[in-house]
Amino acid sequence: MTGRPQSLLDPATLPVDPATCTPIYPHQYLKVNTIFEVAKSAGLTTAWSDKHPAYEILNGPSGKGVDDLFTPEINSQAAAPSSAGDWTKDNAATQQYDGYKVQAVLNEIAGKDHSGSTAQPVPAIFGMNFQSVSTAQKLPTSDGLTGGYLPGGAVPGPLLSKALDFVNASVGKLDAAITADGLAKTTTIILSAKHGQSPMDPGALTRVPDGPIIDGLNAAWKSTHPTSADLVAFATDDDIMQLWLSDHSQVAAEFAKSYLAAHSAAANDITGAAKSTPSSGLGTIYAGAAVASYFGTTAADSRYPDILGIASSGVVYTGGKAKIAEHGGASAEDRDVPLVVAGLRTEHRKTIATPVETTQIAPTILKLLGLNPKALQAVRIEGTQVLPQH
Repeated sequence: MTGRPQSLLDPATLPVDPATCTPIYPHQYLKVNTIFEVAKSAGLTTAWSDKHPAYEILNGPSGKGVDDLFTPEINSQAAAPSSAGDWTKDNAATQQYDGYKVQAVLNEIAGKDHSGSTAQPVPAIFGMNFQSVSTAQKLPTSDGLTGGYLPGGAVPGPLLSKALDFVNASVGKLDAAITADGLAKTTTIILSAKHGQSPMDPGALTRVPDGPIIDGLNAAWKSTHPTSADLVAFATDDDIMQLWLSDHSQVAAEFAKSYLAAHSAAANDITGAAKSTPSSGLGTIYAGAAVASYFGTTAADSRYPDILGIASSGVVYTGGKAKIAEHGGASAEDRDVPLVVAGLRTEHRKTIATPVETTQIAPTILKLLGLNPKALQAVRIEGTQVLPQH
């Protein structure tokens, strides 16, 4: 935990540009600009607070989009009174961690930087993310309370209810500060989420250790390619499976797909009872060029994974029994999130029944600031519309 989280980005551990042999920072990975860069180019001040130093990606390709960026590492050692591990291992610790970011935003509303030590203009764009609801959805128990939702998946359980109350009170503090500083008539507040978590119904949970699956896939590959490296070079498995292979050929991708489809994986349910799940816990598996098609890109794109596995309903990839939900998948529980816009030009309460997307938030912010939403390159490429306001 540090006031300058960007200092934790060690150039020696970053990927290297093969053309220049220089480290690639997160912001350099983006191919399009961000709303922070658009605002900065218009002479506006910007700020943001998030959960990892890697969120310096918000700076955009210029590397200069956010004036006041505060991204304390949530997976750092939690401070007293919490000492069970990082800030995600205990929900009270997560709330303590979120509280630091709330104070950072309160300082910015008051015309200071996130630390409260230096005067700066109130940012034209500022905000933060909360992690308290996320850990309350994931943890089986914390602080003597059961995590997640009650059976059926519709009603928050006691830990999740407590986390929701904390976020509600925190947003109330921010709203009160905006009003107290005379900013209410010129400020729009947008509440949404990056993702949901699944499964919501604890009875649907199937926890699958992904390590043995990857080990088995590597062993099967080496049995026919004895001089080759491990087939799986990198994996991200939460309630989805994405594998980048050391061999990028379609043949290797099809080999991995066949193995995963035929493999029956060990698992356990919400009670910890052992069970098994077919097809490595996956309902659909895309390989090679089919992954590119799924993501709307071409086979020449070097960024997409060689394997994309859409998990079966309720499957969470995790060792042991430490989680009851995860995110990253393609289910409605992962992707359907609330979106609330309140304040400037939204004085009359109204529910929009037509589908909207979180991608519409960025161009809407620019429009509210009197800037051109089409200044965002992604808006021009994808034809993204602003959110309906009437």
